[in-house]
Amino acid sequence: PGMRIGPEPTTDNFHIIDFAEEEGKIPGNVLSVDSKKPFRHLQQFGGTFLSRFEASQTNAEVLKSVTLLDTPGILAGEKQLVNRGYDFAGVLKWFAERADRIILLFDAHKLDISDEFKSAIQAIRKNEDKIRIVLNKADMMTHQQLMRVYGALMWSLARILQNPEVSRIYVGSFWNQPLLYEGNRELFEMEQDDLFDDLQALPRFAMVRRLNDLIKRAKAARIHSLIVSHLKSQLPMIGKDAKKKDLIKNLDVVFGTIQNQYGVPAADFPDLEIMREKLRKQDFTKFPNYDKALIAKVDKMLSDDIPRIMNLLPGEEQEKNRMGLGTIKGGVFEKVAMPYGKGIDAGIGEKIWIVTRDKSKYDDIFNTLEQQNGKITGRVARDELVKSKLSNNVLGKIWRLADHDQDGLLDNEEFALAMHLIKVKCEGSQIPEELPAHLIPPSQRKEN
Repeated sequence: PGMRIGPEPTTDNFHIIDFAEEEGKIPGNVLSVDSKKPFRHLQQFGGTFLSRFEASQTNAEVLKSVTLLDTPGILAGEKQLVNRGYDFAGVLKWFAERADRIILLFDAHKLDISDEFKSAIQAIRKNEDKIRIVLNKADMMTHQQLMRVYGALMWSLARILQNPEVSRIYVGSFWNQPLLYEGNRELFEMEQDDLFDDLQALPRFAMVRRLNDLIKRAKAARIHSLIVSHLKSQLPMIGKDAKKKDLIKNLDVVFGTIQNQYGVPAADFPDLEIMREKLRKQDFTKFPNYDKALIAKVDKMLSDDIPRIMNLLPGEEQEKNRMGLGTIKGGVFEKVAMPYGKGIDAGIGEKIWIVTRDKSKYDDIFNTLEQQNGKITGRVARDELVKSKLSNNVLGKIWRLADHDQDGLLDNEEFALAMHLIKVKCEGSQIPEELPAHLIPPSQRKEN
Protein backbone atom coordinates (compact mmCIF):
# COMPACT_ATOMS: atom_id res chain seq x y z
CA PRO A 1 0.00 0.00 0.00
CA GLY A 2 1.27 3.45 -0.94
CA MET A 3 4.21 2.18 -2.97
CA ARG A 4 4.85 2.77 -6.65
CA ILE A 5 7.59 0.98 -8.53
CA GLY A 6 9.03 2.21 -11.80
CA PRO A 7 12.29 2.69 -13.73
CA GLU A 8 12.39 6.39 -12.78
CA PRO A 9 12.93 7.67 -9.20
CA THR A 10 9.53 7.00 -7.63
CA THR A 11 10.09 7.67 -3.93
CA ASP A 12 12.37 9.53 -1.56
CA ASN A 13 10.98 7.73 1.49
CA PHE A 14 12.36 5.15 3.88
CA HIS A 15 9.66 2.53 3.56
CA ILE A 16 9.04 -0.28 6.07
CA ILE A 17 7.09 -3.26 4.71
CA ASP A 18 5.70 -5.58 7.37
CA PHE A 19 2.83 -7.96 8.12
CA ALA A 20 -0.70 -7.08 9.23
CA GLU A 21 -4.06 -8.74 8.77
CA GLU A 22 -5.44 -5.58 7.15
CA GLU A 23 -3.62 -3.47 4.57
CA GLY A 24 -2.71 0.05 5.58
CA LYS A 25 -0.09 2.78 5.98
CA ILE A 26 1.49 4.27 9.12
CA PRO A 27 3.22 7.69 8.96
CA GLY A 28 6.73 8.07 10.38
CA ASN A 29 5.72 10.39 13.19
CA VAL A 30 3.31 7.75 14.48
CA LEU A 31 5.91 5.00 14.18
CA SER A 32 8.46 7.02 16.15
CA VAL A 33 6.19 7.37 19.21
CA ASP A 34 4.77 3.84 19.23
CA SER A 35 6.39 2.01 22.17
CA LYS A 36 5.59 -1.34 20.51
CA LYS A 37 7.74 -0.48 17.49
CA PRO A 38 11.57 -0.33 17.49
CA PHE A 39 11.72 3.14 15.91
CA ARG A 40 11.52 5.56 18.85
CA HIS A 41 15.20 6.51 18.60
CA LEU A 42 14.61 7.79 15.06
CA GLN A 43 13.17 10.97 16.58
CA GLN A 44 16.77 12.20 16.88
CA PHE A 45 16.87 12.74 13.08
CA GLY A 46 14.09 15.36 13.20
CA GLY A 47 10.73 16.02 11.65
CA THR A 48 12.01 16.30 8.08
CA PHE A 49 13.18 12.71 8.18
CA LEU A 50 10.04 11.44 9.90
CA SER A 51 7.94 12.98 7.12
CA ARG A 52 10.01 10.84 4.72
CA PHE A 53 9.51 7.68 6.78
CA GLU A 54 6.46 5.41 6.64
CA ALA A 55 5.33 1.81 6.93
CA SER A 56 3.16 -0.23 4.60
CA GLN A 57 1.38 -3.22 6.09
CA THR A 58 -0.07 -6.07 4.10
CA ASN A 59 -1.24 -9.65 4.61
CA ALA A 60 1.57 -11.63 2.98
CA GLU A 61 2.90 -14.97 4.24
CA VAL A 62 6.54 -14.01 3.68
CA LEU A 63 6.23 -10.95 5.97
CA LYS A 64 5.39 -13.16 8.96
CA SER A 65 9.08 -14.11 9.06
CA VAL A 66 10.85 -10.99 7.79
CA THR A 67 10.40 -7.21 7.76
CA LEU A 68 11.78 -5.24 4.81
CA LEU A 69 13.12 -1.70 4.55
CA ASP A 70 13.24 0.01 1.16
CA THR A 71 15.58 3.01 1.19
CA PRO A 72 15.29 6.08 -1.08
CA GLY A 73 16.97 6.05 -4.45
CA ILE A 74 20.51 7.42 -4.41
CA LEU A 75 20.89 10.85 -6.00
CA ALA A 76 23.33 11.32 -8.88
CA GLY A 77 24.56 14.19 -11.01
CA GLU A 78 23.33 17.67 -10.04
CA LYS A 79 20.56 16.19 -7.87
CA GLN A 80 23.04 15.13 -5.20
CA LEU A 81 23.83 18.80 -4.56
CA VAL A 82 20.31 19.18 -3.15
CA ASN A 83 20.21 18.87 0.64
CA ARG A 84 17.76 16.19 1.81
CA GLY A 85 17.11 18.14 5.00
CA TYR A 86 18.27 15.38 7.37
CA ASP A 87 21.33 13.23 8.06
CA PHE A 88 20.87 10.66 5.30
CA ALA A 89 24.09 8.76 6.06
CA GLY A 90 23.27 8.78 9.78
CA VAL A 91 19.84 7.23 9.17
CA LEU A 92 21.39 4.53 6.96
CA LYS A 93 23.94 3.75 9.67
CA TRP A 94 21.19 3.49 12.32
CA PHE A 95 19.21 0.98 10.26
CA ALA A 96 22.35 -0.94 9.19
CA GLU A 97 23.37 -1.55 12.80
CA ARG A 98 19.97 -3.15 13.49
CA ALA A 99 19.41 -5.05 10.23
CA ASP A 100 20.13 -8.74 9.75
CA ARG A 101 20.96 -8.38 6.07
CA ILE A 102 21.86 -5.39 3.86
CA ILE A 103 21.43 -5.66 0.09
CA LEU A 104 23.24 -3.15 -2.13
CA LEU A 105 21.48 -3.09 -5.48
CA PHE A 106 23.31 -2.01 -8.64
CA ASP A 107 21.88 -1.81 -12.15
CA ALA A 108 24.25 -3.44 -14.63
CA HIS A 109 23.68 -0.71 -17.22
CA LYS A 110 24.03 2.17 -14.72
CA LEU A 111 27.12 1.39 -12.70
CA ASP A 112 28.47 4.84 -11.82
CA ILE A 113 28.80 5.33 -8.06
CA SER A 114 27.81 8.89 -7.14
CA ASP A 115 29.28 10.83 -4.21
CA GLU A 116 26.08 10.25 -2.21
CA PHE A 117 26.19 6.50 -2.90
CA LYS A 118 29.85 6.45 -1.86
CA SER A 119 29.07 8.20 1.45
CA ALA A 120 26.11 5.82 1.98
CA ILE A 121 28.33 2.77 1.52
CA GLN A 122 30.97 4.20 3.83
CA ALA A 123 28.29 4.83 6.48
CA ILE A 124 27.42 1.12 6.61
CA ARG A 125 30.92 -0.20 5.95
CA LYS A 126 31.46 -1.50 9.50
CA ASN A 127 28.55 -3.91 8.94
CA GLU A 128 30.29 -5.63 6.03
CA ASP A 129 29.43 -9.09 7.39
CA LYS A 130 25.75 -8.27 6.73
CA ILE A 131 26.25 -6.82 3.24
CA ARG A 132 25.26 -8.70 0.08
CA ILE A 133 25.76 -7.06 -3.31
CA VAL A 134 23.36 -7.63 -6.20
CA LEU A 135 24.10 -6.75 -9.83
CA ASN A 136 20.58 -6.44 -11.21
CA LYS A 137 19.23 -6.30 -14.80
CA ALA A 138 22.25 -8.27 -15.95
CA ASP A 139 20.15 -9.76 -18.77
CA MET A 140 20.64 -6.46 -20.62
CA MET A 141 24.29 -7.43 -21.14
CA THR A 142 25.97 -9.95 -23.39
CA HIS A 143 28.29 -12.44 -21.73
CA GLN A 144 31.37 -10.38 -22.60
CA GLN A 145 29.83 -7.10 -21.44
CA LEU A 146 28.72 -8.71 -18.18
CA MET A 147 32.28 -9.88 -17.42
CA ARG A 148 33.57 -6.32 -17.86
CA VAL A 149 30.81 -4.77 -15.75
CA TYR A 150 31.33 -7.35 -12.99
CA GLY A 151 35.06 -6.62 -12.89
CA ALA A 152 34.49 -2.85 -12.84
CA LEU A 153 32.04 -3.17 -9.94
CA MET A 154 34.46 -5.31 -7.93
CA TRP A 155 37.23 -2.74 -8.47
CA SER A 156 35.04 0.22 -7.49
CA LEU A 157 33.67 -1.42 -4.35
CA ALA A 158 37.12 -2.57 -3.19
CA ARG A 159 38.24 1.09 -3.21
CA ILE A 160 35.16 2.36 -1.35
CA LEU A 161 34.94 -0.44 1.21
CA GLN A 162 38.73 -0.36 1.64
CA ASN A 163 38.76 -4.11 1.77
CA PRO A 164 40.79 -6.37 -0.55
CA GLU A 165 38.07 -9.02 -0.34
CA VAL A 166 34.71 -7.62 -1.43
CA SER A 167 31.50 -9.37 -0.36
CA ARG A 168 30.06 -11.78 -2.88
CA ILE A 169 28.22 -10.22 -5.83
CA TYR A 170 25.02 -11.96 -6.93
CA VAL A 171 24.34 -11.53 -10.64
CA GLY A 172 20.83 -11.77 -12.06
CA SER A 173 17.67 -10.17 -13.34
CA PHE A 174 15.39 -9.88 -10.33
CA TRP A 175 12.07 -9.06 -11.93
CA ASN A 176 9.34 -10.91 -13.79
CA GLN A 177 10.02 -9.61 -17.30
CA PRO A 178 11.42 -11.74 -20.17
CA LEU A 179 15.21 -11.88 -20.38
CA LEU A 180 16.73 -9.75 -23.16
CA TYR A 181 19.81 -11.98 -23.51
CA GLU A 182 19.21 -15.61 -22.52
CA GLY A 183 22.83 -16.76 -22.71
CA ASN A 184 23.27 -16.49 -18.94
CA ARG A 185 19.89 -17.93 -17.91
CA GLU A 186 21.40 -20.84 -15.95
CA LEU A 187 23.84 -18.51 -14.19
CA PHE A 188 21.01 -16.15 -13.20
CA GLU A 189 18.92 -19.02 -11.85
CA MET A 190 21.78 -20.40 -9.75
CA GLU A 191 22.66 -16.94 -8.42
CA GLN A 192 19.02 -16.26 -7.52
CA ASP A 193 18.76 -19.59 -5.70
CA ASP A 194 21.95 -18.84 -3.75
CA LEU A 195 20.73 -15.37 -2.74
CA PHE A 196 17.31 -16.61 -1.62
CA ASP A 197 18.91 -19.51 0.27
CA ASP A 198 21.06 -16.97 2.11
CA LEU A 199 18.02 -14.87 2.99
CA GLN A 200 15.90 -17.87 3.92
CA ALA A 201 18.40 -18.90 6.58
CA LEU A 202 18.17 -15.54 8.39
CA PRO A 203 15.52 -16.54 10.99
CA ARG A 204 17.47 -19.68 11.90
CA PHE A 205 20.58 -17.71 12.90
CA ALA A 206 18.85 -14.56 14.19
CA MET A 207 19.77 -15.28 17.82
CA VAL A 208 23.46 -15.71 16.97
CA ARG A 209 23.47 -12.38 15.13
CA ARG A 210 21.76 -10.65 18.05
CA LEU A 211 24.42 -12.03 20.35
CA ASN A 212 27.14 -10.90 17.97
CA ASP A 213 25.69 -7.37 17.95
CA LEU A 214 25.55 -7.42 21.77
CA ILE A 215 29.24 -8.33 21.93
CA LYS A 216 30.15 -5.50 19.53
CA ARG A 217 28.10 -3.00 21.54
CA ALA A 218 29.65 -4.16 24.83
CA LYS A 219 33.18 -3.78 23.46
CA ALA A 220 32.35 -0.34 22.04
CA ALA A 221 30.87 0.77 25.38
CA ARG A 222 33.95 -0.49 27.24
CA ILE A 223 36.32 1.42 24.97
CA HIS A 224 34.14 4.54 25.13
CA SER A 225 34.25 4.40 28.93
CA LEU A 226 38.05 4.10 28.91
CA ILE A 227 38.38 7.07 26.53
CA VAL A 228 36.12 9.52 28.40
CA SER A 229 37.46 8.60 31.84
CA HIS A 230 41.03 9.04 30.59
CA LEU A 231 40.21 12.45 29.07
CA LYS A 232 38.66 13.63 32.35
CA SER A 233 41.68 12.46 34.34
CA GLN A 234 43.96 14.63 32.19
CA LEU A 235 42.15 17.90 32.98
CA PRO A 236 44.09 20.31 35.26
CA MET A 237 42.51 22.47 37.94
CA ILE A 238 43.16 25.61 35.88
CA GLY A 239 43.10 25.96 32.08
CA LYS A 240 40.59 23.20 31.34
CA ASP A 241 39.48 24.64 27.98
CA ALA A 242 43.03 24.86 26.64
CA LYS A 243 43.78 21.31 27.80
CA LYS A 244 40.55 20.08 26.20
CA LYS A 245 41.60 21.53 22.83
CA ASP A 246 45.03 19.98 23.20
CA LEU A 247 43.59 16.53 24.04
CA ILE A 248 41.23 16.64 21.06
CA LYS A 249 44.04 17.73 18.75
CA ASN A 250 46.26 14.88 19.97
CA LEU A 251 43.47 12.32 20.25
CA ASP A 252 45.55 9.79 18.33
CA VAL A 253 48.14 9.96 21.13
CA VAL A 254 45.36 9.45 23.69
CA PHE A 255 44.21 6.35 21.80
CA GLY A 256 47.77 5.03 21.77
CA THR A 257 48.11 5.54 25.53
CA ILE A 258 44.84 3.70 26.23
CA GLN A 259 45.83 0.94 23.82
CA ASN A 260 49.12 0.34 25.65
CA GLN A 261 47.64 0.67 29.14
CA TYR A 262 44.59 -1.59 28.70
CA GLY A 263 45.60 -3.81 25.78
CA VAL A 264 42.80 -2.64 23.49
CA PRO A 265 43.29 -3.58 19.79
CA ALA A 266 43.79 -0.51 17.56
CA ALA A 267 40.99 -1.65 15.21
CA ASP A 268 38.44 -1.45 18.05
CA PHE A 269 38.80 2.31 18.55
CA PRO A 270 36.16 4.63 17.03
CA ASP A 271 36.86 6.77 13.97
CA LEU A 272 39.32 9.49 14.95
CA GLU A 273 37.70 12.43 13.11
CA ILE A 274 34.15 11.53 14.13
CA MET A 275 35.26 11.22 17.76
CA ARG A 276 37.02 14.61 17.61
CA GLU A 277 33.86 16.24 16.25
CA LYS A 278 31.71 14.76 19.01
CA LEU A 279 34.17 15.61 21.80
CA ARG A 280 34.23 19.30 20.82
CA LYS A 281 30.59 19.55 21.92
CA GLN A 282 31.11 17.81 25.28
CA ASP A 283 31.98 19.08 28.75
CA PHE A 284 34.88 16.88 29.90
CA THR A 285 34.23 17.70 33.56
CA LYS A 286 30.90 15.84 33.38
CA PHE A 287 32.50 12.63 32.14
CA PRO A 288 32.40 9.73 34.66
CA ASN A 289 35.56 8.61 36.42
CA TYR A 290 37.20 5.30 35.62
CA ASP A 291 35.12 2.56 37.25
CA LYS A 292 37.28 -0.53 37.58
CA ALA A 293 34.43 -2.65 38.98
CA LEU A 294 32.14 -1.77 36.07
CA ILE A 295 34.83 -2.60 33.50
CA ALA A 296 35.43 -5.90 35.30
CA LYS A 297 31.72 -6.73 34.96
CA VAL A 298 31.83 -6.12 31.22
CA ASP A 299 34.95 -8.29 30.91
CA LYS A 300 33.27 -11.05 32.91
CA MET A 301 30.20 -10.88 30.70
CA LEU A 302 32.34 -11.25 27.55
CA SER A 303 34.51 -14.06 28.96
CA ASP A 304 31.97 -16.07 31.00
CA ASP A 305 28.33 -15.13 30.39
CA ILE A 306 28.37 -14.92 26.58
CA PRO A 307 29.94 -18.42 26.15
CA ARG A 308 27.32 -19.79 28.55
CA ILE A 309 24.55 -18.29 26.44
CA MET A 310 26.17 -19.69 23.29
CA ASN A 311 25.89 -23.19 24.74
CA LEU A 312 22.12 -22.72 25.05
CA LEU A 313 21.62 -21.66 21.43
CA PRO A 314 21.59 -25.12 19.75
CA GLY A 315 18.52 -26.11 21.77
CA GLU A 316 16.85 -22.78 20.93
CA GLU A 317 17.52 -23.30 17.21
CA GLN A 318 16.17 -26.86 17.28
CA GLU A 319 12.98 -25.65 18.96
CA LYS A 320 12.50 -22.95 16.29
CA ASN A 321 13.02 -25.50 13.52
CA ARG A 322 10.56 -27.89 15.17
CA MET A 323 7.94 -25.14 15.26
CA GLY A 324 8.59 -24.26 11.63
CA LEU A 325 10.05 -20.85 12.48
CA GLY A 326 13.56 -21.53 11.20
CA THR A 327 13.04 -20.35 7.62
CA ILE A 328 11.20 -17.68 5.65
CA LYS A 329 8.08 -18.98 3.94
CA GLY A 330 5.85 -17.63 1.20
CA GLY A 331 6.42 -15.54 -1.92
CA VAL A 332 9.52 -16.37 -3.94
CA PHE A 333 10.77 -18.55 -1.09
CA GLU A 334 8.17 -21.18 -2.02
CA LYS A 335 10.29 -22.53 -4.85
CA VAL A 336 8.31 -23.86 -7.78
CA ALA A 337 10.62 -25.19 -10.46
CA MET A 338 9.87 -26.17 -14.02
CA PRO A 339 10.25 -29.93 -14.63
CA TYR A 340 13.72 -29.44 -16.08
CA GLY A 341 17.24 -30.20 -15.09
CA LYS A 342 20.63 -31.21 -16.36
CA GLY A 343 22.94 -34.00 -15.31
CA ILE A 344 21.83 -35.63 -12.10
CA ASP A 345 18.86 -33.22 -11.88
CA ALA A 346 17.42 -34.21 -15.24
CA GLY A 347 13.88 -35.52 -14.77
CA ILE A 348 13.03 -33.58 -11.60
CA GLY A 349 9.30 -32.86 -11.56
CA GLU A 350 8.47 -35.28 -14.36
CA LYS A 351 6.00 -38.10 -13.81
CA ILE A 352 7.88 -40.44 -16.13
CA TRP A 353 11.14 -41.90 -14.78
CA ILE A 354 13.99 -40.19 -16.67
CA VAL A 355 15.83 -43.52 -17.05
CA THR A 356 12.92 -44.82 -19.14
CA ARG A 357 14.19 -42.83 -22.14
CA ASP A 358 17.12 -45.23 -22.64
CA LYS A 359 15.81 -48.23 -20.71
CA SER A 360 15.10 -50.34 -23.80
CA LYS A 361 18.77 -50.05 -24.75
CA TYR A 362 19.87 -50.96 -21.21
CA ASP A 363 17.39 -53.89 -21.16
CA ASP A 364 18.99 -55.32 -24.31
CA ILE A 365 22.34 -55.36 -22.49
CA PHE A 366 20.78 -56.71 -19.28
CA ASN A 367 19.17 -59.61 -21.14
CA THR A 368 22.57 -60.77 -22.45
CA LEU A 369 24.00 -61.07 -18.93
CA GLU A 370 24.03 -64.08 -16.62
CA GLN A 371 21.00 -63.79 -14.31
CA GLN A 372 19.68 -65.42 -11.17
CA ASN A 373 15.92 -65.11 -10.77
CA GLY A 374 15.84 -62.04 -12.99
CA LYS A 375 18.76 -60.30 -11.26
CA ILE A 376 22.52 -60.05 -11.82
CA THR A 377 25.26 -60.36 -9.19
CA GLY A 378 27.94 -57.80 -8.42
CA ARG A 379 30.51 -59.88 -10.30
CA VAL A 380 28.43 -59.88 -13.46
CA ALA A 381 27.56 -56.21 -13.13
CA ARG A 382 31.19 -55.25 -12.62
CA ASP A 383 32.27 -56.86 -15.89
CA GLU A 384 29.76 -54.64 -17.71
CA LEU A 385 30.21 -51.42 -15.70
CA VAL A 386 34.01 -51.32 -16.04
CA LYS A 387 33.57 -50.87 -19.80
CA SER A 388 32.81 -47.22 -18.96
CA LYS A 389 36.50 -46.83 -17.92
CA LEU A 390 35.46 -44.99 -14.76
CA SER A 391 37.52 -45.53 -11.59
CA ASN A 392 36.66 -48.24 -9.09
CA ASN A 393 35.74 -45.60 -6.48
CA VAL A 394 33.18 -44.00 -8.79
CA LEU A 395 31.79 -47.36 -9.90
CA GLY A 396 31.52 -48.42 -6.26
CA LYS A 397 29.41 -45.35 -5.49
CA ILE A 398 27.24 -46.00 -8.57
CA TRP A 399 26.72 -49.61 -7.46
CA ARG A 400 25.68 -48.47 -3.98
CA LEU A 401 23.16 -45.98 -5.35
CA ALA A 402 21.78 -48.36 -8.01
CA ASP A 403 21.29 -51.23 -5.52
CA HIS A 404 18.47 -49.26 -3.92
CA ASP A 405 16.92 -52.20 -2.07
CA GLN A 406 20.40 -53.21 -0.82
CA ASP A 407 20.02 -56.91 -1.61
CA GLY A 408 23.44 -57.17 -3.28
CA LEU A 409 21.82 -57.78 -6.70
CA LEU A 410 20.55 -55.59 -9.55
CA ASP A 411 17.25 -56.15 -11.31
CA ASN A 412 16.56 -54.64 -14.73
CA GLU A 413 15.47 -51.26 -13.29
CA GLU A 414 18.48 -51.01 -11.00
CA PHE A 415 20.84 -51.99 -13.81
CA ALA A 416 19.28 -49.31 -16.04
CA LEU A 417 19.75 -46.82 -13.20
CA ALA A 418 23.44 -47.77 -12.90
CA MET A 419 23.91 -47.23 -16.64
CA HIS A 420 22.12 -43.87 -16.38
CA LEU A 421 24.42 -42.76 -13.56
CA ILE A 422 27.45 -43.77 -15.62
CA LYS A 423 26.13 -41.69 -18.50
CA VAL A 424 25.62 -38.71 -16.20
CA LYS A 425 29.16 -39.02 -14.84
CA CYS A 426 30.72 -39.39 -18.27
CA GLU A 427 28.93 -36.21 -19.39
CA GLY A 428 30.73 -34.26 -16.65
CA SER A 429 28.27 -34.17 -13.73
CA GLN A 430 28.97 -35.25 -10.18
CA ILE A 431 27.44 -38.34 -8.60
CA PRO A 432 25.58 -37.50 -5.33
CA GLU A 433 26.09 -39.26 -2.01
CA GLU A 434 22.37 -40.09 -1.76
CA LEU A 435 20.07 -41.13 -4.60
CA PRO A 436 17.69 -38.25 -5.50
CA ALA A 437 14.00 -39.04 -5.15
CA HIS A 438 13.29 -38.62 -8.88
CA LEU A 439 15.80 -41.39 -9.73
CA ILE A 440 14.40 -44.07 -7.40
CA PRO A 441 13.20 -47.03 -9.52
CA PRO A 442 9.37 -46.85 -9.91
CA SER A 443 8.80 -50.32 -8.44
CA GLN A 444 10.56 -49.31 -5.22
CA ARG A 445 8.87 -45.97 -4.60
CA LYS A 446 6.73 -45.61 -1.51
CA GLU A 447 3.17 -44.45 -1.94
CA ASN A 448 2.45 -40.95 -0.52
